[in-house]
This record gives sequence, structure tokens and C-alpha cells, in this order.
Amino acid sequence: MERQLPKSDEILINMGPQHPSTHGVLRVILKTDGEVVTDASPDIGYLHRALEKIAERVTYAQYMPFTDRLDYLAAANCNCAWAWTVEKVAGIEVPERAEFIRVIVSELNRIASHLIAFGAFTADMGAFTPFLYGIRERERINDLFEMICGNRLTYNYARIGGVSHDLPDGFLDKVTEFLDYFEPKIDEYNELISYNKIFVHRLANVGIVSKEDAVAYGLVGPNLRGSGVEWDIRKDEPYSVYDRFDFDVIVGTGEKGTLGDAFDRYMVRIREMKESVKILRQALEQLPDGPVQAKVPRVFKPEAGEIYFRSENPRGELGFYLISNGTTSPYRVKIRTGSFTAMTIFNKVTRGLMIADIVAVIGSLDIILPEIDR
Repeated sequence: MERQLPKSDEILINMGPQHPSTHGVLRVILKTDGEVVTDASPDIGYLHRALEKIAERVTYAQYMPFTDRLDYLAAANCNCAWAWTVEKVAGIEVPERAEFIRVIVSELNRIASHLIAFGAFTADMGAFTPFLYGIRERERINDLFEMICGNRLTYNYARIGGVSHDLPDGFLDKVTEFLDYFEPKIDEYNELISYNKIFVHRLANVGIVSKEDAVAYGLVGPNLRGSGVEWDIRKDEPYSVYDRFDFDVIVGTGEKGTLGDAFDRYMVRIREMKESVKILRQALEQLPDGPVQAKVPRVFKPEAGEIYFRSENPRGELGFYLISNGTTSPYRVKIRTGSFTAMTIFNKVTRGLMIADIVAVIGSLDIILPEIDR
């Protein structure tokens, strides 16, 4: 891409690709006039792993472990999204208990991801203690995932047709115990940092994304809802068993500044954790008995066809566009992720900000670089 050279009174600064506040290997090329940013261009691609091309070389089931690595903070959500996509194109009926279990692990993973977003973002703003709080609670979720799949990061539990095995004894009690412990902590976070005067001043009226721009630039998930757009795939295009649960779609309100600013995006994630708790309690109460895996051949050949399936991940819409040509491997796979679309508006909202505000914008967008580069 051709870039214009800075003017004589501008300085060119490379922020990243190794920088603690770029949330991964993101390079941002800044042009600054003193402390004011006149242009900020994200430069991605340092982590490209050809995940879409790999899908064409393995079977549908063999691709499942690769989805763990698509977004390392939302491995369970990505697992389930791939399973739902393949099941749709292959016409596989999944047992109801397995769908409830998938919702349980997906919402636990959403909380775990939002906890890291909360902790890392506050650390970016200079408050380190909340980061420790977030890690502390996430460790308890990791204990739960370790019970069901043995992993604490790449939770490989979903399978095409269900989940790998039923929940272990005592798991449901442990989840209830965690929810009882965790729910009051959200209010504690708000008392600790959310309404801290300095913190609010760092986020309010910074990185404003209007409702119209959020839609036009294709933002998804909390970044879209932070601008006041009430769109949540779990509610508006229910998949799995999400239509069985009562929960609210959280949107930004311009609570401390302008609608769609960094504070709104931050608070959407904080409040969404409460909604996940609400969903989890209902899922535990309604969890039916029965099998957790449909009868699916180890290697199967879906009929030729194509599908685009999307689900609501912690960073918004995760979509798999899949073409089957009737063989054991996908013919083509294209992945749409929330972090990638978030980068599209970065240049527009950062012009005219101070250098320190760039960190606030990156943190408020909650990007994960493996999801961008995939």
C-alpha cells in the first residue's frame, strides 16, 4: 500500500508490532504533529497462519482443533461455531442436551473473554489491580474447562454432532458455585474502576463511533452495540437453543460522554457478563437428560452445497462460509471475524486524538490478532 510521507512538522512513529498495548502483533503507523495524531494506519499480517487454506486439506472433524487457535480467548465459542456450520451443511441433528452444554460452555467462555478484555483494558489505562481481579475470576472458569476437556486455553470440547463426552460429576454444582461467587464481583469492578474519575476521563468522548458509521463499517458484537445498535445474533437470529432463554441485549447509551465512545464499549462488556450469568442460570435449570453426541461417521461426506453460518462470539459475529463439493474435506472455507472488521474504522476514529488515546481506542475495540490474521 502506498503511504504518504509525513509533512516536515510531522513525526512518523511505529507503535508495535511488539507493544504491550497493541494486544498482540499489531503495528500501527502513526503520524503525529507534536502529541496529536494526524494519521494512524494499522498494519496487520504478522501472524498469518493460513487457517482458511488448511481447512481444504483436512477432514471436517480434523479441522476442529484449528478453530481453537482462531481466537485463543474464545476457543469454545469457535469450536461450537464450526460444529454448527458443518452440521447445517450436512443436515446433522444434534441431541438437545448437547446443545444446552454448548450454550453453557459458550457463555462461560464469553465471561472469561470479557474478563481479559476488562483487565487488559484497565491495565492499558494505568490501573493494574483490576487486571489481577479479572485473571483471578478467569482462573475459576479455567478450572471448569479443565474438568470437561483438560485444557485451560484451547478448550477442545465440541464435536461435529455434539460434544466429546458428557459433563463430569459435580460440574454443574461447580458452575452454580462460580456464578454465585462471580455475579457480585461485577458490581465490585464498577466500584473499583468503572466510575473512577480518571478512568472515565480517559474513555469518555474518545474514539467515538456513530451508529451510522458502526453499521457502515461492518462493526459487530460489543463494538456495534456500544454505538447504540441493538443487534445480537443470539437474540435476532437465534441458533442452537438460545431462543429458550430470557436475556437483554446491552447497548451503549452515551452514559458519560458521546454515544459510541470508548466508555460505552467498555460498559457493554461489563454488563454483558451479567447477561451471560442470567443465561447460564437458565441453562443449568433447563438442562435435559439424554445423549450428547449424534451418530456421525468418523469421516463423512456432506452433499455438495454451501452455507454461511454466523454466531455471536465475544468479539461479535464469527461467520464461516463453507462450500462442500461432496468429498471428505471442505472445498472452500472463508472466516469472518469481529476483530478484523473492528480494524476497518480504526483510522477514521483516531485522527486528531492524542497519542495516549490510541491505546484507549485499541483496548476498547477488544481485538485479538490471531482472529484478524487467522
